[in-house]
Amino acid sequence: MAVVKSGKSRTAARARRHTRLRKKIEGTAVRPRLVVTRSARHVFVQVVDDAQGHTLASASTMEADLRTFDGDKTAKSRKVGELVAERAKLAGIEAVVFDRGGSKYAGRVAAIADGAREAGLKL
Repeated sequence: MAVVKSGKSRTAARARRHTRLRKKIEGTAVRPRLVVTRSARHVFVQVVDDAQGHTLASASTMEADLRTFDGDKTAKSRKVGELVAERAKLAGIEAVVFDRGGSKYAGRVAAIADGAREAGLKL
């Protein structure tokens, strides 16, 4: 087991990236924030209007129809991106600001963005 100095862990690095991003990114009613949260097993995506503090649309891999979806975590993430884009369009949202939540833009996070773009949401 490697010894890690305080503040240098992977979790701390993600938290620092997230703080840096949130200084720059703000969702509005016209262009809300597409927030990606991921755990080891699931991904959660919300479309948030920061001015009102409301969630306008959401999707996650914990939903019943996505639990039965065959595929790996990346394929499920792409499906979540498509699903949240469809729900956002039903709410009248055409464009969003992508908030990766401090996670690196790769793997499941990139798959969510790709799925949302394919479904017609402008990032």
